[in-house]
Amino acid sequence: MVDSALRVASCDRCANPAILHQRYSGRHYCQLHLNDSIRRRVSKELRKQLDLPSRLPTASQPHRILVAISGGKDSAVLLEMLVRLLGPRRDVELIAGSVDEIIEGYRSPSLECAKELADTLGVRWEQISYTDIGFIGMDELVSKIPQIGENVAQTKGMLPCSWCGVFRRQGLNALAKRVGADWMALGHNLDDMAQTVLMNMQKGDIERVIRLAPHGGSPVEGLVPRIVPLRWIPEQEVHAYAIGADLPFHHSDCPHVEGALRQRHREVVAKMEQDVPGTRHGLVHAMDSIKELYQSVQPTEGAAGQLKKARKCVRCSEVTSQELCQACQMRDWIILSEEE
Repeated sequence: MVDSALRVASCDRCANPAILHQRYSGRHYCQLHLNDSIRRRVSKELRKQLDLPSRLPTASQPHRILVAISGGKDSAVLLEMLVRLLGPRRDVELIAGSVDEIIEGYRSPSLECAKELADTLGVRWEQISYTDIGFIGMDELVSKIPQIGENVAQTKGMLPCSWCGVFRRQGLNALAKRVGADWMALGHNLDDMAQTVLMNMQKGDIERVIRLAPHGGSPVEGLVPRIVPLRWIPEQEVHAYAIGADLPFHHSDCPHVEGALRQRHREVVAKMEQDVPGTRHGLVHAMDSIKELYQSVQPTEGAAGQLKKARKCVRCSEVTSQELCQACQMRDWIILSEEE
């Protein structure tokens, strides 16, 4: 007699062996029906987030969507899904874009995967590096962080991810301008979204929660609106889909990620999800509820509680809530440190 603990459960929709158990739903899925489930959820979310007119004034002016791809599993699945769901439309042009942070041994192989995927799917691929937009590469910056911390008080305790996140956003914004994008698609999965909500709630930063993507109903003035079609798909399911679809993607973690605050929130969210399945969904639903509540009771101009209005940086014209954007401040900190 076979030990019941060793038996492989069957898919809930067919007799094939299951490859994944959704603890939050109780369902078991084989590869085929897991893929089908993911595609349905992504398609439903895409319809909610992307308001595309049924036709264009002229066929020569397609709606352009910049799909941010890093070479990892999430963005690989994102691009494959968008090609599958939107590729047949003549009024939509998908353009893949990657940012090179200049990290030796890590970024090059992931960019190779990104290019291979775009070429395989027949999608135009654009690339931009930190040096192209006036920053230094991350490897060089990491070597300078101790010196910067000694000379610039504001930077004490700042880890590489704090710098990289700002630089990467600038890179994506620059790519969006280069290609004339109408939307930007990001590969954030359910785990990513839940971690981000928790991080901002922990800091009491409700304003940032309200500004989180997707931006369909609440665009940020001056920014290409972001969409996040994978936001209800757990990381484990995205990984299973990428493997099942034989998509090229890079596996390793960034060598500079150690100590990052997000890593701690990743562990917290994973533990909470293990103890109480559905926690990740709850956190993202909380974000949606906060955004909906804000939209329904927006305070009058000048009233307490109103969000800071976005404006342009006096130096680079990027969107910011301050006179000088954070990216320009960081450039100054690096220059100031070198002059000391």
